[in-house]
Amino acid sequence: MKVLGINGSHRAGKGTAALLQAALDAAAEAGAETELVELSRLNIGFCIGCNKCLMQTSCTLSDDMEGLYEKMRGADAILLASPDYFGTVSARTKNFMDRTRPFHMVENVLKGKIGAGLTTAGLNNCGAEGTLALIDQWLATHEMLAVHARPEGPVLAPGAIATGFAGLDEAGRPVWRSVKGDAIGFAIARQLGTDVVALGERLGM
Repeated sequence: MKVLGINGSHRAGKGTAALLQAALDAAAEAGAETELVELSRLNIGFCIGCNKCLMQTSCTLSDDMEGLYEKMRGADAILLASPDYFGTVSARTKNFMDRTRPFHMVENVLKGKIGAGLTTAGLNNCGAEGTLALIDQWLATHEMLAVHARPEGPVLAPGAIATGFAGLDEAGRPVWRSVKGDAIGFAIARQLGTDVVALGERLGM
């Protein structure tokens, strides 16, 4: 089984990448072949609205999205991660979503593949849920099978969300940490990787 992780952060190798890598590591431990792609290291232009993809499953633009299309075609599961930017995905992630239009207009090329979303944010309960919701909508548009992880025990979070908020000090001011210090978010990310592979095995991938 091949699991492709796509990081839509503008900062490669930072908190969002670490959260995504935790999911990929768990998937690898469960037997999957994994790869992480940093969108910030690719040259991906904006959709120009030419509508050529109304007639074909390829894009008229020639850039690094071409290689990513092939990786997505070859993957059994796609994990899409983005930091929360003002209650939604980053501009880089949204541009990637726009450029997957050729995989939808003639046929849903990604139909039946497994998908999941992850996000990082500054504050708890302050936009991350909206980011995951948009990723879920993108998965649904492509008719992918969305996985939502929950470790055993009490419900601790609505999804694979890691935040930099560590609480309030005595004066009521926020105390900050690296998102890598969010044990709950990373536990759910690891569960997500495990669950993705488990679903793939059930589907015979």
